[in-house]
Amino acid sequence: MEWVKDIILKYWRKSEKLRKIILEKPNLSVLSFSILGGFLIGCANALFALVEGESFYFSFNDFCVLWFILSAFIVYPAMFTVVNMSTLLLLPKSEKLQKKITIMEFTALFLGIFYSVLYGSVLDIQWATDWDVSIYPFQTHSPVWSEAGLTVIVLALVGLLGYVVLAVFPLKKMPPLAIALSIAAMYIGVGLGIVWSIQMMNQVGKTFPLVVLPFNFAVMTAKRIRYILAEREETGELHRLPLLGLLLMLPLLGILICILILFGQRPDAIIKAWTDTADWTLSTKTPPPPLEYDGHYLCTVAAGGHKKVVKPLRMGERHGHRIVVNRQLLVANAFEQLLEERMPNVHRNIRHFYDTYGLPVAKLIKTKLAADVVYIIMKPLEWIFLIVLYLFDTNPENRIALQYLPPRVVRQLRNLDER
Repeated sequence: MEWVKDIILKYWRKSEKLRKIILEKPNLSVLSFSILGGFLIGCANALFALVEGESFYFSFNDFCVLWFILSAFIVYPAMFTVVNMSTLLLLPKSEKLQKKITIMEFTALFLGIFYSVLYGSVLDIQWATDWDVSIYPFQTHSPVWSEAGLTVIVLALVGLLGYVVLAVFPLKKMPPLAIALSIAAMYIGVGLGIVWSIQMMNQVGKTFPLVVLPFNFAVMTAKRIRYILAEREETGELHRLPLLGLLLMLPLLGILICILILFGQRPDAIIKAWTDTADWTLSTKTPPPPLEYDGHYLCTVAAGGHKKVVKPLRMGERHGHRIVVNRQLLVANAFEQLLEERMPNVHRNIRHFYDTYGLPVAKLIKTKLAADVVYIIMKPLEWIFLIVLYLFDTNPENRIALQYLPPRVVRQLRNLDER
């Protein structure tokens, strides 16, 4: 760590003005560097496209959108990480500067949580889907076992609470035990972040944005401890409080687990949260075969949307593969079946249209929100299908109920009906 500090100090001293700006206005510095970095990357991207001879039709508005996306969602987290590490290595002594850095950290924590949720929503990670549920091949199961989710959330909040206490309250006025307990809470948060990052490692190319926040929280924790050491050095408590925090971490963790048990969590939830999963580094479970994905976008909607919106009913079978079905999918397929029986020529044309445009639509449904939107858009058409079924079929609900059942089961049910 010392050689890294020496290199940074060497170049830091050569730019005293820049150092002063960053330490005195850290939030503004991160924002300014992000805007400048986004602009330069956008320009480099445009220049590269021209050099490679690719068609380049960027309008000014297109470039501004690209500039905003690069600055806000890519460069900002990177610049905060750089400034965060710099302020750890080059710790300001002034309380005024420390407060400004704290404001920067709070801003980054808020944005980091928002970014993590945003990144997670576009990575095809099915956060509410455990290992024992079939999903599509391009999706991944939740990295945290849902039944232990409360344990993970509580430990994360405890770690965050420890940081907030040390960041908000003056260290001079805090009792030593309160400081030690806050340090212990931050240690728990850092430990949780390390396990989370390990869980992400086998798909790090995809999930790298999700480990940026835990890394920065670890840096911020180290920074808080340095503030405490600098504050308590005069009283002779130089290493006692961080060491005491380490000793208190396990008792605090034990108390939290006991409280969580009262709320229905398992004693080993902190371990099973990571191991009772599939697709991840610490996973020990083997998931069932993936769902069929052949461009049927209503199948994608039934399996991919939020359960409260798309309302999945049961598992079905399509071309020998298991799929999730909901009422909308059953009604649509029953309508198609009726149309094929009564008007085969019309059905053939409609089927050709569906096969032509259904696959591109299905490929766009990559998130739960997108599936929800398609479900809502298709709702009026579902009602029309249902009206047609009730007008022209003597047993419409029977026809709907038989959709996507295994052929053997359908035959058995029909035989029973004939009897």
